[in-house]
Amino acid sequence: MLSYNEIKPGISLIVNGEPYVCLWNNIMKKQQRRPVNQTKLRNLLRRNVIEYSFQQSDKIEEAEIEKQPAVFIYEKNGEWFFHEAQDKSKRFSLSDEAVGESRKFLKSGMEVETHRFKDNLFRVQLPIKVELKVTDAPPDMRGNTAQGGSKIVTLETGATVNAPMFVKEGDVLRINTETGTYVERV
Repeated sequence: MLSYNEIKPGISLIVNGEPYVCLWNNIMKKQQRRPVNQTKLRNLLRRNVIEYSFQQSDKIEEAEIEKQPAVFIYEKNGEWFFHEAQDKSKRFSLSDEAVGESRKFLKSGMEVETHRFKDNLFRVQLPIKVELKVTDAPPDMRGNTAQGGSKIVTLETGATVNAPMFVKEGDVLRINTETGTYVERV
């Protein structure tokens, strides 16, 4: 059981029988009143965000999230297929909504981490940085390079990112999957 002041960003908890993860919190104490922990919580199953205030007397149950490694195989008609990291015969598939924004950087054979709550798979987490090949890059353009100059390149997964002018087709780039930005050329 968690007390009201232990709820911080990244903590998983159960509110009204459903699993949530805390995105933001602020412990506020008004004059001559009890402190309150104001939070923004994301529902892990429905993906919506709510605002919720925890009182000092509240005891909150922590959600038990099971994490398991898996390997991405392929995508077909909006369905994403994976298998367990240790056993290739144990395959499962997810919809576009369940995979979410991670799909922009998924490539075949990539190892990911799946998150489950009571045998309900709700999230696929990619490694923080992935290496992807550039399939399309416009030619360098002369002009204002005082601010660093960048261009939009297309990666092998179909995602587009801003990259420096020196990046060419065929280069391998390291991309931050949390922010979706260019990190470095490999």
